[in-house]
Amino acid sequence: MKVVTTAAELRQEVALQKAAGRVIGFVPTMGALHSGHVSLVDKSLNDNCFTVSSIFVNPTQFNDKNDLKNYPRMPEKDIALLEERGVNLVFTPSVAEIYPEEDSRIFDFGSIDKVMEGAKRPGHFNGVAQVVSKLFDIVQPDKAYFGEKDFQQIAIIKDMVKQLKLKVEIIPCPIVRDSDGLALSSRNMLLNPAQRNSAPLIYRALSNAQKQERSTSISALNQMVVHEINADNELDVEYFDIVDADTLQSVSSWDESSNIYGCIAVKVGAIRLIDNIRLK
Repeated sequence: MKVVTTAAELRQEVALQKAAGRVIGFVPTMGALHSGHVSLVDKSLNDNCFTVSSIFVNPTQFNDKNDLKNYPRMPEKDIALLEERGVNLVFTPSVAEIYPEEDSRIFDFGSIDKVMEGAKRPGHFNGVAQVVSKLFDIVQPDKAYFGEKDFQQIAIIKDMVKQLKLKVEIIPCPIVRDSDGLALSSRNMLLNPAQRNSAPLIYRALSNAQKQERSTSISALNQMVVHEINADNELDVEYFDIVDADTLQSVSSWDESSNIYGCIAVKVGAIRLIDNIRLK
């Protein structure tokens, strides 16, 4: 496995692989890797791709400087894990390499970035689009793999690919969960023992909602989930939105869409955790 730090080195290696007829699979990450990331890498490798992964904590998608400062970083451990899985090439650029000058691009995503995470984290998805488009330009992947825990992010990236007319296939991959149901996240390691003990209630509440689907009104189901989670003193629901999976707009009845998801963000102390589940 090769580890490169510059775009020039990466482009040279990818060009060689493309000339040899290889399909390029790409897994962008911010490091602090866990089994969810591994599942993306494994999917790319199983698709017989020359697999590139990046480790880059992107400053433009953080609207909270403390969140950026505290984001877990363990590059040596991450690189060792990627090598163990069989990744072909790892890209670990500096901020200056990705942003030699300020990226002033403003993307227009219509309504899909105005709700949920977009409403709570202004500018976040614009920063995501900036960095992912830059990484796509450098890597020139044929396929790119993203976890469905970041449900809204996948919609944003698909829209960005369409806007920029990029020739890359976006491949969503299922959420990977711990044995107690908690969706794997790099932020989980920041939870103290009491918080970690409470956090699985998020998925239990979503699963209970899934069982109640269509026998309960949308508004009653929303209240049920929020009440169940907020009953735990360690947890505080920031939002729970029941939305059409394509438009990401809230629905008020089960008849409004054939593809309905419940999307949630919960504050666990100072840590924000997100999750989602299909309800219809």
